[in-house]
Amino acid sequence: MSQLKTTIHDVAQAAGVSVSTVSLVLSGKGRISSATAERVNLAIEQLGYVRNRSASILRGGESGVIGLIVRDLSQPFYAAMTAGLSEVLEQQGKVLVLTQSGQHGQNLQRCFDSLAAQGADGIVLGGAVAQAEMLIAQAQEQQIALICAARASSLDSVDSLRPDNSQAARIATEYLIRQGHQRIAWIGGLGSSLTRAERIGGYCATLLQYGLPFRADWIIECDDRQQNVLALTQDLLHHHPRITAIIAHNASTTLGCYFGALHSGRSLGEDAVDSYFTQKMALVGFNDDPQRESYDSSLTFVSSEARDVGRRAAERMLQRLSQPEAEVQTLIVPPRLVRGGE
Repeated sequence: MSQLKTTIHDVAQAAGVSVSTVSLVLSGKGRISSATAERVNLAIEQLGYVRNRSASILRGGESGVIGLIVRDLSQPFYAAMTAGLSEVLEQQGKVLVLTQSGQHGQNLQRCFDSLAAQGADGIVLGGAVAQAEMLIAQAQEQQIALICAARASSLDSVDSLRPDNSQAARIATEYLIRQGHQRIAWIGGLGSSLTRAERIGGYCATLLQYGLPFRADWIIECDDRQQNVLALTQDLLHHHPRITAIIAHNASTTLGCYFGALHSGRSLGEDAVDSYFTQKMALVGFNDDPQRESYDSSLTFVSSEARDVGRRAAERMLQRLSQPEAEVQTLIVPPRLVRGGE
């Protein structure tokens, strides 16, 4: 087997151990028996595996490598978050290594193993937190700092930073109610999304608080492909023409709703006055897209400033590396309303 094709997984299989055990041997961390270490080292030599420079450096101290795992870097939230994370880490001489776990987090373990093999001092988990429980013990065993910086998080045993999704939905819903809207629908997000669950919780709670109707058929589940959203928006407005406002799950969904409304003969506006007769509709979305200023001024967003999430995650990572025994913290980044044109 050539050196170019030999991976840490090949070494683990040849030695009859887990990838995590190989990572421990490479980094010099954790408690590994001399017999196991010898078996791993023999497999490394036989396969011609090239030891990562960072892992070798780690034996004498920190590598300066921080890993980041996201589902899809093309998503605006994670792109902006990565920029903020890199901005702070690079100022401190750290190197950020990016990996993608896939839309459903199917490659999460592989990403973790790869970063561990590179001797990462810490890993920022930016998505697929529902599958991440198994990584916590591995990170502790390998003395890798683990920070969760995601849109939503169910991990209580590691440091985490996230937007306040429930409050963001409350802000969006209350804003529309104060504009006079009483028939407010929700479009977007998949049922498996914790972010969606938190936002819909805030939306429903606000409707009930103001004594407004909550209708399950006004809550549409879908992915964020704009053509799908456009069609579903048209269908919703066709069957429920008295709806005067829509809250959209994210930036892509917002644009799909926007075009769906236009194709339905609606014009965009904020006030609910005579909206049924004038065919006006209000649209509020959740947006972490740094290009939001290019959107139609009739659109309003609730923003959680993903770049700030990244900056604060980097700061927390640096603190965790300097104080490994410090108490676990959960930090919430508050949302704010951004009206069209701001």
